[in-house]
Amino acid sequence: MKLIRYAGNPILAPVPGHPWESRTVFNCGVTRHDGKVILLYRAQGTESDISRIGYAESTDGFTFTRLPEPVFVPETPDEIKGVEDPRITFIDDRYHMFYTAWSPQSIQVAHASTTDFHTWERHGIAFPGPDNKDAAIFPRKIGGRYCAMHRIPRSIWIAWSDDLETWGEYQKIMDPRPGIIEPLKLGAGGPPIWTPDGWLVIYHGVDDNLVYRLGVALLDLDDPTKVINWPETPILEPEEPWELTGDIPNVVFTCGTAEIGDDYFIYYGGADKVIAVATANRHDLLEFAKHG
Repeated sequence: MKLIRYAGNPILAPVPGHPWESRTVFNCGVTRHDGKVILLYRAQGTESDISRIGYAESTDGFTFTRLPEPVFVPETPDEIKGVEDPRITFIDDRYHMFYTAWSPQSIQVAHASTTDFHTWERHGIAFPGPDNKDAAIFPRKIGGRYCAMHRIPRSIWIAWSDDLETWGEYQKIMDPRPGIIEPLKLGAGGPPIWTPDGWLVIYHGVDDNLVYRLGVALLDLDDPTKVINWPETPILEPEEPWELTGDIPNVVFTCGTAEIGDDYFIYYGGADKVIAVATANRHDLLEFAKHG
């Protein structure tokens, strides 16, 4: 199964008149708020590699308006070199964002939360320890506890928490496999999606030539350490010019999905330069995850 690209892609691109997003616009967290699709996207200007997070919204999932200034910027020593690749989960009446905090010493997962996308509470580094990224909170408690996916190179792990503040009990659940999608490494995309048949995971995999593709897996609802099925065929791979050429070539990279009607809208960065969207029928993608 392949995702269907929107004919109007890319949907967001750099803005020459905005110094903070004049070079790249990519890798957006996704959520729904007041009937709109909200994108919190990573952006860079031409003056440095420092990433900031911008805001865009849409009523149809395809056409977006955005704010002229970022809504989240580096503030602490842990993120002095950038805030990157947000994933957003709405849980306990707040929007919780895991993002990559980049400092001269480390690359870590940091946690912030908000109710309005403008005023943020920082919760610090979520997973102290080795370099870590690609983290997202499950949108429901599992066995009365919070659960999150994260990536300690080169695999996908999960962690557990009683309070969304202190995380532990790391368990590795998905390792690189020989084949097309992820022989080199892999990482979570957006938050896992609840379905009656299991947690639907849309992830990125990287091959030995540093080509990034998207794949899917299905995890057990009650024990997400159990992988029910894991197809070996990608659902999206770089093909369009803006996926093949950009700041980093040959990349499709997702940080989130919106559910709109009968479809999943998967938002992704193309070649670390622009943002695009591709869709799939919800039933069809789940069937592929179950049997592909």
